[in-house]
Amino acid sequence: MPQDIEDKDRRDIHGLEVRTRKILCVFPRYAPSFGTFEYAYPLTGGVRAFMPPQGLLVIAAVLPNTWKVRFVDENMGAASANDFIWADAVFVSGMHIQRRRIEDICKRAHAFGKVAVLGGPSVSACPELYPGFDYLHIGELGDATGVLIGMLGRDVSRPREQIVLTTKSRRDLCDFPAPAYELAEIGRYFLGSVQFSSGCPYTCEFCDIPALYGRLPRLKTPGQVVAELDKLLACGVNGSIYFVDDNFIANRRALRGLLPHLIQWQKRNGYAVSLSCEATLNIARSPEILALMREAAFDTIFCGIETPEPEALKAIDKAHNLMVPILDAVRTINRYGMEVVSGIILGLDTDTEESGARILDFLEHSKIPMATINLLQALPRTPLWERLQHENRLLRDEDPERESNVEFNLPYDDVLAMWRSCMAKAYRPDILFARYEHQMRATRPNRLKRPKSRQRWSARNIAKGLTILARILWIVGVRGDYRHTFWKFTLRRLARGQIEPVLSVGLTAHHLIMFARDACAGRGNASHYSAKARVLELETTPPAE
Repeated sequence: MPQDIEDKDRRDIHGLEVRTRKILCVFPRYAPSFGTFEYAYPLTGGVRAFMPPQGLLVIAAVLPNTWKVRFVDENMGAASANDFIWADAVFVSGMHIQRRRIEDICKRAHAFGKVAVLGGPSVSACPELYPGFDYLHIGELGDATGVLIGMLGRDVSRPREQIVLTTKSRRDLCDFPAPAYELAEIGRYFLGSVQFSSGCPYTCEFCDIPALYGRLPRLKTPGQVVAELDKLLACGVNGSIYFVDDNFIANRRALRGLLPHLIQWQKRNGYAVSLSCEATLNIARSPEILALMREAAFDTIFCGIETPEPEALKAIDKAHNLMVPILDAVRTINRYGMEVVSGIILGLDTDTEESGARILDFLEHSKIPMATINLLQALPRTPLWERLQHENRLLRDEDPERESNVEFNLPYDDVLAMWRSCMAKAYRPDILFARYEHQMRATRPNRLKRPKSRQRWSARNIAKGLTILARILWIVGVRGDYRHTFWKFTLRRLARGQIEPVLSVGLTAHHLIMFARDACAGRGNASHYSAKARVLELETTPPAE
């Protein structure tokens, strides 16, 4: 990292008289969910978690140079007794869905007499949910961070009362350090993660991003992003990197400035990785951006389509999805070689008994392979939360058997049954692979042809690809109960020498099929945002026939 950036990274703590400390950063485990791909891990021969968490790794990077830091992602394995004994303080960050795990880490820290510090999106939205922590860091990196470091540098004993520190002056994103990727086992994540911008100009009723991060997008410089990509590559990232921006096209002019740098980075590194992001569907109105994204090797865009019903989109303040007819927008993105991953919500006030059928009809016509179908969940600090609270439809008490905190207009059991029916039909193996067959014809031929570079054809990548291929062929192709459908897709690819789609589709499809089966059997959460506890032992192999 250049020295001038290093100085900026430490500006909140320059001049502080602080002692050397040992900080244990612990990221809590997720409940297995549709969007974290646990069912694919046994096919990879080493992946143990979805993406490295940006927040904790940024905090680790901003701590004083003299402090020692350990990072444990409990999605890979629990922090040990030795980790807690070693530490002077324990830092935790997470989202609402991780609340029970967050609280558990706090209890373990206290059992070893260690001070427990919590930051991140969940506590920033609802500090009242976490009375057990010694320090709460509310808001983003900024003046509160410097105060926290100063206090811990002087004293790491547990305070008599909880201390709440709230960021009033946020650090500019262009002054953020590169996340401390070197502390994490990057090669054991399904995807790498990087951030370019924060915030989103839209005010969708169910979304808490504007309240947490603002409507005016804040940006890193292209140089920062390229440096972080270099660092991820040096740390052994697997073949894909996800831009975790709330909306990748929140500032289109800035994105146009970034993309040529990404293209040059890809050329310099032999297109060693593919890229993906999250963006509003109206990205289809920007063909010049899509063309640059194609050249930068973006293969997937997650779009929060939410519902194919126009009146429902207007009701949840997402009319910008209608700027281009939805199916036309999806096909436009496909023409630039990018698959669309769709967010879908059931349980909206406008839903009827036919909404599930309309979703299935939409998937059939759009040929979107992966749609993250969720039950509506009201998040704090959203317009939806406020409205439901006013209407007395917000369920405060956490029912361990309920999938949502919303009192739906339709009967709850009917909505849950509709969700399970959608999951069962959308991810039936023959139907799912038919959608992937369409992508093989209509989307993938439009992708930029990747060079046979030494980076892509490295010994490591070849060995990894062969391992995944062998596991897919054995676990799915030999032992799997949907092997006939799998081979119908796979033999066509192998006959054409197309190994990559066998790997990428094989991994993704297996997760979708197996998660949908567990969901229909009541063993999977119906909302990514629900804190409902699940105990789910993932099978390493499908049951034998």
